[in-house]
Amino acid sequence: MEFIGPQVGEELVTHGLLALGMVVIGIVIYLSVRFEWRFAVSAIIANMHDVVIILGCFALFQWEFSLTVLAGVLAVLGYSVNESVVVFDRIRENFRKPHMRGHSVPEIIDNAITATMSRTIITHGSTEAMVISMLVFGGAALHGFAMALTIGIVFGIYSSVLVASPLLLMFGVNRQNLHKPTKRKEEAVV
Repeated sequence: MEFIGPQVGEELVTHGLLALGMVVIGIVIYLSVRFEWRFAVSAIIANMHDVVIILGCFALFQWEFSLTVLAGVLAVLGYSVNESVVVFDRIRENFRKPHMRGHSVPEIIDNAITATMSRTIITHGSTEAMVISMLVFGGAALHGFAMALTIGIVFGIYSSVLVASPLLLMFGVNRQNLHKPTKRKEEAVV
C-alpha cells in the first residue's frame, strides 16, 4: 500500500481543483456558445451533482482518493455533459418543429427526454457493462478509476435527464431564448 504524504496530498487537491475548475469553465463556455447560458448553467449544476455524489461515496466508504479516481471524476464530467447535450439538442429541435409550436415548455422538454430515453439506456448500459468488467477484472490499478466511473455513469443518467432539464424550466427557457431575431441586411440606396 502506498503512503501519500501531506505535500503530495496537498498537491493532489490543488491540481485536482484546478483541473475541475478548468473543465467546468470549458463546459460553460462551450454550452453558452452552442446553446444559451441557461443550458450551460443547468448542465454544470447537474454535472456538479455527479461530482458531489462520487466524492460523497468515496468519503462515506472511506475509499482511497488518488489521481486515477480524479481521472474518473473528470471522465464522468465529460460523459455526463455529452448526455446533457443530446437532451438539450432534442429540446432545441422541438422548439423549432412546427408541429410542436402549440405545446408548452414542459411538454416540449418531456417529449425530448422521452425521445432520447432509449438511446440513453442503450449507451449508458453498454458503457456501464464495460466499466463494471474493468472494476471486476482490472485489478488494483484500475479499481478507483472504475469505481468512480461506475458511480458516475449511474448518477450521470439521472442528473442529465432528471436534473438538468427541470433546471431549464426553473431558469425560464422558452422559444424566444433560442430564436434570436435575425437582422435583415438593408438594401443599399444607389
